[in-house]
Amino acid sequence: MFLQLAHTKLNVYDKTRKFTLESYKLTKLFPADEKFAMVQQIRRAALSAHLNLAEGASRKSLNERKRYFEVARGSVIEVDAAIGIAFELGYITMNELEVLGKAIVDSFKLLTGLIDKE
Repeated sequence: MFLQLAHTKLNVYDKTRKFTLESYKLTKLFPADEKFAMVQQIRRAALSAHLNLAEGASRKSLNERKRYFEVARGSVIEVDAAIGIAFELGYITMNELEVLGKAIVDSFKLLTGLIDKE
């Protein structure tokens, strides 16, 4: 936020930020009894994707950078899997998933491109 480092200007940084924000917004629709279970898990994983991208971008070692980006992508996959379960449980509708679904796909594609580029 205060450090205007190079990675904050990348499209992938903006996409993982949007992915995180949308994850938080969508989980507000979940039942109260999921507050300390699925809601926390989804939010932690979404935030982890964004934070691992940021931390990885600051690493000098190519292997270390790539590993952080892989962890970030894994967190996107984790959210996708959890959202699938939430949908099947009837916590959210396909219509409510539209924005987050796009953010998941965009983040996954851009992180994959970043990993393959490294």
